[in-house]
Amino acid sequence: MKLLRYGHLMDPASGLDDERDLVIDDQGRIAEIAPVGSLFYEDMDFDEIIDLEGKLVAPGFVDVHVHFRDPGLTYKEDIVTGAAAAAAGGYTTVICMANTSPSVDSVAVLEELIEREEKLPIHVLQTANVTKGMRGQELVDFAALYGAGAVGFTDDGIPIADEKLLREALIQAKMFDVPISLHEENPALIGSQGVNAGPVARELGLEGASDEAEYVLVARDVMLNRKVGAKLDIQHISSKVTVDILRQAKREGICVYGEVTPQHLAATEELVRDRGALARVNPPLRTEEDRRGLIEGLRDGTIDMIATDHAPHAREEKELPIAQAPSGMIGLETAFALVNTYAVREGGVPLMTVLRALTVNPARLYGLEAGQIAVGKPADLVVLDPDETWEITDNFRSKARNSPFIGWKVTGRVKMTICGGELVG
Repeated sequence: MKLLRYGHLMDPASGLDDERDLVIDDQGRIAEIAPVGSLFYEDMDFDEIIDLEGKLVAPGFVDVHVHFRDPGLTYKEDIVTGAAAAAAGGYTTVICMANTSPSVDSVAVLEELIEREEKLPIHVLQTANVTKGMRGQELVDFAALYGAGAVGFTDDGIPIADEKLLREALIQAKMFDVPISLHEENPALIGSQGVNAGPVARELGLEGASDEAEYVLVARDVMLNRKVGAKLDIQHISSKVTVDILRQAKREGICVYGEVTPQHLAATEELVRDRGALARVNPPLRTEEDRRGLIEGLRDGTIDMIATDHAPHAREEKELPIAQAPSGMIGLETAFALVNTYAVREGGVPLMTVLRALTVNPARLYGLEAGQIAVGKPADLVVLDPDETWEITDNFRSKARNSPFIGWKVTGRVKMTICGGELVG
């Protein structure tokens, strides 16, 4: 058994916010949660005692949106290095997107991935595609892929243009009670991807991507789901208008969930001027008004989840001219620091609200036994120092280094990650 003592537990699922001692049994589950000093330690046989005085203990983070580039693009990242990056960032469960090479549109590809993911030190779960080859023309076999272990369905990276096809996909997702996660950028309304249509894009000679491309598609898909009632997840929201649409949809009882990334909470299009292609991402970083709208959406619960959209690329790819460089940035190892700095400390969002979006909300969307600290539940935990100030360097566990935040000073650091009772990060 292990004893974590003198820690301050923050559990959004129960509302617990107080100092507690925590016992982990030999099966990697939480055996006891007790007021500090109330346990008779001399009567208990502990293999390890860890003092956490001054530190926060929260449920291990759950990320519903990562790219580990496996199979086919493992020069960028693979499931082993991706899991290591996740553990370093406080994540004990991550859900991988299916836009790999080959894409995850068949049982054979899915089962091979799952077999390898089950051997990792954290929980790495796998989505499957919505359409075959991500071409938006024919649905995959939802029943077969769900039966083989897919936890959800997504064509992330490519929006689904065909309304009739998407409606049928929503019906299928509803049938199996799993999320369907959508990348919402209408190509017909985009001049060029990765940079907001605004002054910075014009300086760079780019047309840019307007927020209209996002919120028009979101409005369509929310309304398509009005009668179906599937678990519709709107990915990486970047626009204040999109937040307004989700807020109204929820008031009307439409089933919809929203993700926001740490980068969209922390930065604006100005970062592209400073960091070039490193700050190119789909959807793009937008205006300060949009950033503040996202923070307010997180604060009032319109946005349910913080998801990194961890998107590794090779150094030489990001060194291309911005118009040719791929979009995306890594995010697992800097997520808590960015959110704690810009949403909590500067934005005034309660830390408990942020933890809810990092833990219990994503876990509940996917029906996982995760995201909470309770007796009998898995000991998936993260130890945090919300007051430690540090500088982000390029010393990442990820294979990739494509972060535009290198050199930023931030406050809040992951000190320890425990998954199934074992120290993993």
